[in-house]
Amino acid sequence: MGTRVSAGTGDRRRGQAAGWGGGLTGAQLSLLTCGFLVNVGTFSVYPYLAVLLRDRLGVGMAQVGVVLGAATLVQFAGAPFTAAFAERVGLKRCLLLAASLYCLGAATYLAGAGSPALTVVALFVSCGAGSLYSPSYRGYLVHSATAEQRPRLVSAGNAAGNLGIALGPVVGALFLSDPSRLFAVNTVLYAVLAVGHCFLRPERATDDRPAVEPFRRVLRGLAGLPFAVTVLTHYLYMQFYQYLSPFAEGRVPTAVYGLVMMGYSLGLVAVQPLVARWVGRVRYPVAMAIGFSCMALGMAAFAGGRAVGLALGVAAMSVGNAVLFLKNDLAALEGSRRSATVTFGQQRLAVGVGALLGGVLGGAVYGLFERAGVLQVFWLVVAAQCALLPPLVPAVARRLRRSA
Repeated sequence: MGTRVSAGTGDRRRGQAAGWGGGLTGAQLSLLTCGFLVNVGTFSVYPYLAVLLRDRLGVGMAQVGVVLGAATLVQFAGAPFTAAFAERVGLKRCLLLAASLYCLGAATYLAGAGSPALTVVALFVSCGAGSLYSPSYRGYLVHSATAEQRPRLVSAGNAAGNLGIALGPVVGALFLSDPSRLFAVNTVLYAVLAVGHCFLRPERATDDRPAVEPFRRVLRGLAGLPFAVTVLTHYLYMQFYQYLSPFAEGRVPTAVYGLVMMGYSLGLVAVQPLVARWVGRVRYPVAMAIGFSCMALGMAAFAGGRAVGLALGVAAMSVGNAVLFLKNDLAALEGSRRSATVTFGQQRLAVGVGALLGGVLGGAVYGLFERAGVLQVFWLVVAAQCALLPPLVPAVARRLRRSA
């Protein structure tokens, strides 16, 4: 791995890679498969966690919300630290460790059928695994990649993950009557994936690798504008993700809503790779204008409360989020002074901050309009935010850059 190769040899190798898997190496294809299966396992459980915790802990939904909120905080707020850990230990080792933690979490869920304490432990172990796996997975995919290769690799990683998110709830629904069987299947799945990660090639050391900073400086070198835009993107996105379900209840059949949401995930899988090259070239303000405009159109379409409006809104959201999710990460990689792994960890923190704001502020506004009996107006307010808030982001980004 340390020998020099001629330019001609490098060109021939790149040509061979481009002819197989669309320019992806065997290790990258293997990791994409693992990332897809990890999300199938994770999201076969995630949509049903609230009910599982309520039944096993014997508490109300308010207490369940506190437990889930704390676990989510661990998963997202811990990402910069787990990314810095991966930077020191190595990406392959951290991927293997994370897969082993996923396996331990599933096994603990299985063993904790009659134990509230074990169920909570399983939840936090699984969230810790996710906090470690996500930046390591994405960092491995783009390790040593050029700026031209990054859009394709980041979009491929996102597409694999989104496909797992789309199929996971379907798999979980098959085991709703017997969660123990689901956790047994997941334990076996994660054990196989842990073994599979053993065969990944260790990442190559590069001469231009950024300096490793102390843990207390995990936010040093932060790309301020992409971080702020990511917070805003997920603040708005989580209002769609969390509150469209209760809004649709009683307005459209449950099966129709399920198909629409699956269509959203599959739309991301289809659209993002198609636009990856264009997103990589276009200027950030243009991508923001297109992405947030699509989100605004989607939110406004939901206000009608009919199946056609939901379908059109979800289609617009798929396009808008496909552009924003990808461009935010590419801009962060370009603007950060840290390694790709740490940059992805910082972006993961931004996702968590946005999700928290979406849950707290969005929930309060949703409740306000629900009590007033004019829930349709909620979506128009969110659509207005999609149009009015993005121009304010650069000022926030400048403040973040000064503090970092």
